[in-house]
Amino acid sequence: MLSYEQDLWARQYRLIAGIDEVGRGCLFGDVVAAAVILPPELIIEGVDDSKKLTEKKREQCYERIMDKALAVSIGRVDAPTIDRINIRQAARLAMKQAVEGLRLKPDYLLVDAERVESSVPQLAIIHGDAVSQSIAAASIVAKVERDRMCRQWDLQYPEYGIAIHKGYATKAHRESILQYGASPLHRQTFLRKLLAVQRELF
Repeated sequence: MLSYEQDLWARQYRLIAGIDEVGRGCLFGDVVAAAVILPPELIIEGVDDSKKLTEKKREQCYERIMDKALAVSIGRVDAPTIDRINIRQAARLAMKQAVEGLRLKPDYLLVDAERVESSVPQLAIIHGDAVSQSIAAASIVAKVERDRMCRQWDLQYPEYGIAIHKGYATKAHRESILQYGASPLHRQTFLRKLLAVQRELF
């Protein structure tokens, strides 16, 4: 998990930011990105691709990351903006926000399969959250932050079960949209086919 970082440390880069986002495939809510700068040579036990970790382990890793990181920043782009500019551009914008929000200026960016609009040197790594500790840390922070947002959104819109499926297109979520219609936090461009079915049914 440190081969990319070790190469950069050997080239005298010290403030390496890992960047990742979550929520790209959701029907509901913001896409959320995190940027995390960890101290050089630090290994944080348990850090891995957030999708491979249980919720409990993600929370434990999140606390370790927040305790040890030199800088952490979150970027988020809401559903109306996603509808306006498309999800890929929204994810990139959230990543840009996360990088710009760091209290320390990074020397280098390691990004999960994307390019961030930034003058900082960077490398896009396919499945980066599985091979880079910095990106994996960012994936964990972004996931935990978005899951917490989902629990708050669930209080606003309890009929959709957002706290359970986190806004993804589960059968229960799709059925609740057909029953209740879309909320203001649903991504309308993601729902065109589903809403067309709803109009036919009702």
